[in-house]
Amino acid sequence: MQSLMEWLQAGSLATFIHQTKWVFTTIEIIHVVAISSVIGTIAMVDLRLLGLASTRRSFTELARPILKWTWAAFALAAVTGSLLFISQAASYFVTTTFRIKLLIMFIAAVNMLIFEYITVRGVQEWDKSPTPPTPARLAGGISLACWILVFVFGRLTGFTVMPV
Repeated sequence: MQSLMEWLQAGSLATFIHQTKWVFTTIEIIHVVAISSVIGTIAMVDLRLLGLASTRRSFTELARPILKWTWAAFALAAVTGSLLFISQAASYFVTTTFRIKLLIMFIAAVNMLIFEYITVRGVQEWDKSPTPPTPARLAGGISLACWILVFVFGRLTGFTVMPV
């Protein structure tokens, strides 16, 4: 696996990003803004699921327009995160904080799939309720915790693997 990471890191785009400090910094800034946007938009949905915010609006009325922005920000974060990763793939890959971040992202994805394919199927029953049922609240709590931890471990990774 290490040889794959070294191969990724040796590519011309990765080398350019790594050797051109303003490019690395620009990508990093865009990545932080994008992940902050993911967290901000998903937090609005999660807080609604937890029954802590926007309880006068139905869940679907709140979630539909916001989640479009969440997915756009997530796509941008994924692209910029991949570019940052390839610039120092060998170093990032062996970093514990980076691996924890990926694990938490996986947990967030599983939580989202369970919510989308099981929990939200009954949304008509609780859509307008100020306090959604326990499975929906649990999904919101797990999601919010995961994305906050993704940010924390992402920043820790950024401070662990410094551009050389």
